[in-house]
Amino acid sequence: MSHVPPTTTARYSAWRERVRAGRVLVVGDVMLDRYWFGDAERISPEAPVPVVRIARTEERPGGAANVARNAAALGARTSLLSVVGEDEAGAAIERLVAADGIAASLHHDPSLPTTVKLRVIARQQQLLRIDFETRPSQEVLSAKLKEFGERLRDTDVVVLSDYGKGGLAHIAAMIGQARSAGCRVLVDPKGDDWGKYRGATLVTPNRSEFRDVAGRWRDEAELTAKAEAVRRDLELEALLVTRSEEGMSLYTAGGALHIPAQAREVYDVSGAGDTVIATTAALLAAGAPLADAVRIANEAAGVVVGKLGTAVVHPSELA
Repeated sequence: MSHVPPTTTARYSAWRERVRAGRVLVVGDVMLDRYWFGDAERISPEAPVPVVRIARTEERPGGAANVARNAAALGARTSLLSVVGEDEAGAAIERLVAADGIAASLHHDPSLPTTVKLRVIARQQQLLRIDFETRPSQEVLSAKLKEFGERLRDTDVVVLSDYGKGGLAHIAAMIGQARSAGCRVLVDPKGDDWGKYRGATLVTPNRSEFRDVAGRWRDEAELTAKAEAVRRDLELEALLVTRSEEGMSLYTAGGALHIPAQAREVYDVSGAGDTVIATTAALLAAGAPLADAVRIANEAAGVVVGKLGTAVVHPSELA
């Protein structure tokens, strides 16, 4: 496996100005991340669980909206296409992404409660997560597919953020349309049916997601062989496996490139995958080579895991 040292173009500063001209379209499952912070100083007399007295709350865009938020934070011209319900949570997502400078088109499904993930946190520890979710209707998804085709004319890189919530039922058609329009397509996968991602430019599973598809490996050589088999079978230009403390491994027709993890204190890994794919997309839209884009994305991941919950990385935080 290659361990080529990074070049000067693998520094974000070399691409910062060009990132601002890059056009990234994010499509996928959006959700509202809610955080309830408080103190847990006693156990309930009703059951052996802590009683949390809530002191403050926060709301942040989650899922594909967090991917878009990360790309926008780096300066890319970012659009978001998704589905929400006609409810308070959907309105909150629209308000939050607009504040982040994202050009969002959120189709409304009256029968769909917007996906919400509620986390209860006490003393910097997550005590509980509650999910509210329902799949969108096919009628709304078909309308979104039509708009997707229209938006490709003003897009350099498409990110398909699959959280398995039903918002990417037409993902195979989207990949075909985007590639025909000359757009590069990055996919954050979900589940073990990757046939629908055939023909994408880059698929970015984490270690566990890749293992579910390819099976276990005994050493680096076997991992490389499995990655190359998946890449060829799905006709991908590249496969990027994020490996937590082991860094990232990029597999292309030219071979394998391993990028060690950034030595930083890990506070919260939630949303790190969103940061990786968003950063890679923003750099590719700016014209950066894939290997350099991934190196910068690895650095961004090292920053974001030091923050609580779904968060973003700003240009000033990248060396």
